[in-house]
Amino acid sequence: MQRSKTVSDYLKKHSEWKDELAKLRKILVATELEETIKWGAPCYTIDGKNVIGLAAFTEYAGLWFHQGVFLKDADKLLVNAQAGKTKGLRQWRFTSAKEIKVAKVRSYVLEAIENQKSGKTVKVERNRAIVLPAELKKALGKKAKTKKAFDALTPGKQREYAEHVASAKRAETKVSRVAKIVPMIEAGIGLNDKYRSC
Repeated sequence: MQRSKTVSDYLKKHSEWKDELAKLRKILVATELEETIKWGAPCYTIDGKNVIGLAAFTEYAGLWFHQGVFLKDADKLLVNAQAGKTKGLRQWRFTSAKEIKVAKVRSYVLEAIENQKSGKTVKVERNRAIVLPAELKKALGKKAKTKKAFDALTPGKQREYAEHVASAKRAETKVSRVAKIVPMIEAGIGLNDKYRSC
């Protein structure tokens, strides 16, 4: 899928959510946030730091608060889309433009801006040990080419592959994931490289 290069392109591509996206965008651009495109979607920043993302999905449109974990969220409107993985990011989902209460959304946006200005950020854990699941260890032991390519990856990319396989609940899924990632590893491609090149 081709990524949007401008906010206008993104809005056109997601016309099924045009009212919701337009209403949310109007709130965001009325602040001091700078509008840009990152990862093929609208992103709103301060001094180059990501504060909020605007996105459309199959069943909803929403806002991503990059350091949303620090928002008060007294009404419990925010969700952690990947509980257990995502530490700071929180999402607010809307299924209709009527759900978007401008004053309420604006209050969350302004709080996110203030949090960013005051330096509230989740500290990323560095140098965590890489724990290889048995299925990935087995695949790396089968061919020297695969092991050599894996060892040439950065520790972060190695960890992404290990966690991707380990996060599968069923053994069959783990085996399937390994089969899909071995060609990527041998090509020197990281699991999430496609997102880094935006």
